[in-house]
Amino acid sequence: MLITVSGPAGSGKSTLAAGLADALGHEHVSGGDIFRALADERGCSLVEFNELAEEDDQIDRDLDRRLRETARESTDLVLESRLAGWMAAEYADLRVWLDAPLDVRADRIADREDKPLDEVLEETRARAASEAQRYREYYGIDIEDHSIYDLTVNTARWDADACLSLVLSAAESYSADRDEGKYPVEGVRYEF
Repeated sequence: MLITVSGPAGSGKSTLAAGLADALGHEHVSGGDIFRALADERGCSLVEFNELAEEDDQIDRDLDRRLRETARESTDLVLESRLAGWMAAEYADLRVWLDAPLDVRADRIADREDKPLDEVLEETRARAASEAQRYREYYGIDIEDHSIYDLTVNTARWDADACLSLVLSAAESYSADRDEGKYPVEGVRYEF
């Protein structure tokens, strides 16, 4: 079973994806893992590669191409990234979107990165706007369109264990034989 976990920064993607992979005995691949692998391939540190990515849109495209290839070639996988649901598209058995109000997500990020909350709020808003514009330009994806997702969870309503329980229940009760059809992912330009 291929499960994607997507959502904005601070929504709990990494926590859920790791727990889900562990509970199901699946491999867990994150966009961060792929980003680090691409940096290694180019002989760059993560800081250097991040700076390069700000000026070279091919880095985003390489990451997304790898996400799509990983989805096409894998089974028994939890694939996690902001665009995992869109990139895995027809290959995914279950597509999950996580979210939480901006102030909750920013508080989580500030705590995790030991940064001032007001700084994180500004950075998170700017990052979301930048990503939304890039996704639309590159691929024709409206990141605010959640219609492709099978399950959407507000992670501010439940703690990490409860969120895992919700998604695990959906994954364990899924049956390809009873599946009457997932929402198609249409109009995306996979131009890497």
